[in-house]
Amino acid sequence: MAATEIDMRPMSLPAESSATPKAMPIAMSVRDLRASYGAASVLKDVNLEVRERTVTAIIGPSGCGKSTLIRCLNRMHEAIPGATCDGDILLGDRNALALDPVLLRREVGMVFQRPNPFPTMTIAQNVAAGLVLNGVCDHAVLAETVEKSLRRAALWDEVKDKLDAPGVGLSGGQQQRLCIARALAVEPRVLLLDEPCSALDPIATGRIEELLLQIKDQLTVVIVTHNMQQAARVSEYTVFMLMGEMVEYGLTRQMFTKPTDKRTEDYITGRFG
Repeated sequence: MAATEIDMRPMSLPAESSATPKAMPIAMSVRDLRASYGAASVLKDVNLEVRERTVTAIIGPSGCGKSTLIRCLNRMHEAIPGATCDGDILLGDRNALALDPVLLRREVGMVFQRPNPFPTMTIAQNVAAGLVLNGVCDHAVLAETVEKSLRRAALWDEVKDKLDAPGVGLSGGQQQRLCIARALAVEPRVLLLDEPCSALDPIATGRIEELLLQIKDQLTVVIVTHNMQQAARVSEYTVFMLMGEMVEYGLTRQMFTKPTDKRTEDYITGRFG
């Protein structure tokens, strides 16, 4: 089947836009990025420009380097013993690799594959944890931020009467939205999500997707996903990774209907992956 013959209607692609990647402001730039675990090369000369206030999806088969790429963006990759990363990562016009990693992670937040609320903390304490770590101790400020962040994460109405309950007592989908609220509380410029719905049921997944569509006007979102339909539903831009290389990057609608690389077409049409 030719790529142009794919019926994309069930995948609910975003409304078609006349914008091109070059027309959008750049939030983060990756230039000649290489990463490895010991002697094993994982990323090979990746070049990417992530656009502000949009959702960028990263797709590709298991082991292609998707998660490593976003872990490099907030310097979590280099925290792994034996892991290395070199090249250039720019946050705006600043070299992210020269910034203090703690300061960088205030601006480039991350949500992981499985929900990881702090087990000894309440719902409110989980959301406020980053602020407290940064020295904020004003109770009024913390309370205001907790409510604001939970509202942004579409969780406030479900937990407003039990803020002192343990965060781990929530359902899986609620825990993941709690983790998103925790990340949003420090007002990041970029939010990275590493397969945030892979452990969730379809209803919880739908709520996370709705949330991403709501917050993308406020910050830049990069999401790793194995689910191509999810990429089609939530993203304006898509990156296709294969064996550590960035094969293709562009508007989601264009990539899913008329990819420029045969390998992208083969992956999207299910010939491998």
